[in-house]
Amino acid sequence: MANVERPGAPGPDEEAHVPVKTRGAVLMSSPGEWEIVELDIDEPRHGELLVKLAASGLCHSDDHHAKGDTVVDKFPFAGGHEGAGVVVGVGPNTPGWSEGDHLVMSFIPGCGRCRWCASGQQNLCDMGQWLLVGCRPDGSFRLSLDGRDVGQMCGISTFCEYTLIDVTSAVKVEDDLPLETICLTGCGVGTGWGSAVNSAEVRPGQTVLVMGIGGIGIHAVQGARHAGATRVLAVDPIQMKREVAEQVGATHSFADIGEAADFARSVTNGQGADSAIVATGVLQADHVRQAFAAIRKAGTVVVTGIGNPETEVQVNARELTLFQKRLQGALFGASSPSRDIPWMLDMYRSGDLRLDELITKTYTLDQINEGYADLHAGVNMRGVIVYP
Repeated sequence: MANVERPGAPGPDEEAHVPVKTRGAVLMSSPGEWEIVELDIDEPRHGELLVKLAASGLCHSDDHHAKGDTVVDKFPFAGGHEGAGVVVGVGPNTPGWSEGDHLVMSFIPGCGRCRWCASGQQNLCDMGQWLLVGCRPDGSFRLSLDGRDVGQMCGISTFCEYTLIDVTSAVKVEDDLPLETICLTGCGVGTGWGSAVNSAEVRPGQTVLVMGIGGIGIHAVQGARHAGATRVLAVDPIQMKREVAEQVGATHSFADIGEAADFARSVTNGQGADSAIVATGVLQADHVRQAFAAIRKAGTVVVTGIGNPETEVQVNARELTLFQKRLQGALFGASSPSRDIPWMLDMYRSGDLRLDELITKTYTLDQINEGYADLHAGVNMRGVIVYP
């Protein structure tokens, strides 16, 4: 099949890029269900890597697109943004990479040159503006379906057996690390862990409340403990998630945030939690209000969960000012993935960061909708697609 002409495609005097085939899960519309289709995928160009996926986490963010909570700019749209794999093709003039290299994909690329990367805020890299369009900065695409350009979730589309990514989204890892486990560090681990360590700035001896113990909140629990919190209060209505939270660092767990807030006040002389991290699956305005009421003077609420585009957050203005409380958003846990993912892998290797225990069930690509049904049923901490 001839390559489809598109913006940024090579001209008549340049080397042609002949696409190969890959199976992948795409959305044709939103709301919608994931459909498994055969996609055309270009050969890698300069600064690009062709990757054979080993595993992809079933993160709630992709489900937000399927449910219409978050709007993407391009259909068809190939999903997945938490993955790991092996390089099988390297674009011309792409130093530092070879076929056979193992990597984790960061769902936020890091150009290393923009204001945000230069100031150590790689999670805010200007390249993030194309994440929900799924194109390269020049407007070109790398996947197609029956001649139509296909958007790549975060430029990586880990719900594909093979994917083509820019090196700015790649973090090389050691070959002996299990890709089916460490794929989680491409999104969920850094987002949760960083929400506690970076965004909430947890300190030794503090009391921290984590609201929502899913694939993000469970790592906020671990991050709070790593930072030295004396009390880590896990809040989730699902008993299984509360039990897992206690296994990886929560000192107490509650089904209701009101109970957790009362407990926090009871052990802090009536002051409240030092920080509250909101990591609920679908953010509701009331979640933030409840967390805001649970923290002490000069405490911090970190909002990590994602709501629909119409969700508006309201807090009491006098309490905000007179109690000097702080409301802090967190994208990727304010991490710089090219720096922090290797750190997390070192912690995993040493046993300080637990990942294997948090993968409840694995699926094939064809079972992706079953995996998300299990997520909604509350039976998974994290589901992972494993590729043959």
